[in-house]
Amino acid sequence: MDDPDAMDGLEVTGCERCPALVESRSQIVNGVGEPDAELLFVGEAPGAQEDREGEPFVGRSGDVLTEALGERGVAREEIRITNCVRCRPPENRDPHVEELENCRPYLECEIDRVDPDLIVTLGKVPSEHLLDRSVAVTKEAGSVHDVRIADTSRRLLVSVHPAATLYDRSQEETFAAALDEAVSLAGVRSEGGGGGDDQSRLGEF
Repeated sequence: MDDPDAMDGLEVTGCERCPALVESRSQIVNGVGEPDAELLFVGEAPGAQEDREGEPFVGRSGDVLTEALGERGVAREEIRITNCVRCRPPENRDPHVEELENCRPYLECEIDRVDPDLIVTLGKVPSEHLLDRSVAVTKEAGSVHDVRIADTSRRLLVSVHPAATLYDRSQEETFAAALDEAVSLAGVRSEGGGGGDDQSRLGEF
C-alpha cells in the first residue's frame, strides 16, 4: 500500500494529489460508519451537500439508502459508507481516471482495515473502478463477483445508485433486489428487522 502515512486510521487528513479537486472541495469527505462493518458501500464522489457536511451519502440519495436499509432491519450506523474519490469534483462531474487512481490507495487502505464481508458498489463509476471493466449496472445489479483489491480476494456486489430511483421509478425494484441480496449475503439483518437467517451466505459462493 503506497502512501499509508497520509491516513490517520480510516481518514485521509490531507491530500493535494488532484489540483482540480483541491480547488473544488471545501473539505475531504471520508467514509463514515462502523470501522469493522460487515457491509461496505462504495459510491463515486462527494456532491455539493456531502462537501458541505463532510459525510458521504447525505441528502436525497442518502435518505433513499438509509430508508431502504431500515426497511431491511439494518441501521445506517451498522454499515460503512465511503467513496472512490474523497473530494468533490467541479460541478459534480464524474471523477477523471487519474483522480480515481490518485485516490485508489486510500480506498484500498480503508477496505483493508475495515475488512468487510461484502463490498457494495453504488452505480457505474465505483463498479467499473473496482471491477476494472465496463459494467452494465442495471443488468448486473445484484450480481456478486470475486475481485482482488490490494492483493486480497474480496466479494463485491453491484448495485444501481440510490439516486437512480429518484429519477427513474423503474429502478426502485432493481435497487431493492440488490439491497435484499447484499443484506442476505452479509448477514447483517438486525434483531426485529424482518426476520430471516442472520448468518452470512457468502460461504455459498
